[in-house]
Amino acid sequence: MRINVEAHIIMYHVIIGFGILLLLYILLIKEYFHRTVAAGLTAALTLIVLILLGRRTYMEILEGIDIDTIILLMAMMTMVTIMAEANIFTYLAIKIIKKTYKNPFLLMTILCLSTGIISGFIDNVTTVILMTPIIINIAKRIRIDPRPLLVAIILESNIGGTATLIGDPPNILIGTSADLGFNDFIINLGPIVAIDMIVTLAILKFIFKNWFNMWKHRIRYFAIDETIEVNRPLMYKSLIIFSITIVLFFLEDTLRYPPAIPALIGAGLLLATASREVTIHRALEGVEWTTLVFFIFMFIIIRGVQILGVMDFIAGNIASLNISKEALIIVIVWVSAIFSAFVDNIPFVMSMIPVIQKLNMTLGIAGPVLYWALSLGGCLGGNGTLVGASANIVVASVAEKHGYDISFKYFLGKGMPIMVITVGLATIYLLLFY
Repeated sequence: MRINVEAHIIMYHVIIGFGILLLLYILLIKEYFHRTVAAGLTAALTLIVLILLGRRTYMEILEGIDIDTIILLMAMMTMVTIMAEANIFTYLAIKIIKKTYKNPFLLMTILCLSTGIISGFIDNVTTVILMTPIIINIAKRIRIDPRPLLVAIILESNIGGTATLIGDPPNILIGTSADLGFNDFIINLGPIVAIDMIVTLAILKFIFKNWFNMWKHRIRYFAIDETIEVNRPLMYKSLIIFSITIVLFFLEDTLRYPPAIPALIGAGLLLATASREVTIHRALEGVEWTTLVFFIFMFIIIRGVQILGVMDFIAGNIASLNISKEALIIVIVWVSAIFSAFVDNIPFVMSMIPVIQKLNMTLGIAGPVLYWALSLGGCLGGNGTLVGASANIVVASVAEKHGYDISFKYFLGKGMPIMVITVGLATIYLLLFY
């Protein structure tokens, strides 16, 4: 009798957790408020529910806030602001326009492939923070909507980050738990990631067909006679310190420090050496504080949903399935993708890792195929909605600051079809080769 009562209480809490998520997405889709306000209201409700249920104290709930991510974003935004003062991004934008202005799809291809490849070796949030100012500069000079290009680099950065151990945080968790190295990820996931990147470009050409036509119309009246003065002393300082930061990012796996450390070192050095050219107040003006607050609220919500047992409920139900290895691969890929499109994939992956360890032992599945299924679903699923991955929100926030609204609905219409197709291709890949 007591076991039944406990089971009912657990199920009651899980239902409340799903209800909180449903409320969040209704507020985001309907756009009654700014997304940060919507997340703030839901986070407040989450705190009230958890405290009333006696599940956790206030401070325990706040432990769910990933300070490493907040510091990483803040530090990189500071660096990008200082680099922008040297006119580096404007200079690069003009150079790219002069080479590709007659062929917008070539421009998109270069930007997307660069973003996707770099995202595999530096975390994808850092990559899109660097690419976004270049794209907005390009669009302003052509006088065209930059959102198609911005959405394109978001999608490709999430796909590209899937290919390596350090490209996306879930892969780090999987690699550590399953003893899988950098080369294991590239060899096993690299081929399907490359295929998905190319397929995504082909789909984007179709989705943004009208935008490409508009570009070609606008370019008739576009004169490429603009030159830009670069602050060379500040540019040299920025590039040297940025290069040091990138090297430190590459050494993360070897030296085992969190990604916020290189960003914090780079921002500190750049603030100190560029203090004559850029004041601390000007540098911090470029930090997207609204975005950082949004992430804090989202971390509270996800922590609350995790405490209420939503992740454990999903993982437990997958573990209880009595199905073949092939069917299990399909279930893990798609459940991971769908869940990661709506909730941060990190807590879900953390919940699923012990489940997969148990499934491998129980079913006698040789090799890490279920881990690859979890990685592909968890990482590619981030393209499904605007809140599916950190990179999505960062780009949307920077675009908003420049007057371009990447709404939840806008992103959903472009990202969800691509998520479904890329995850579908990943499923076929795993079934064919594993």
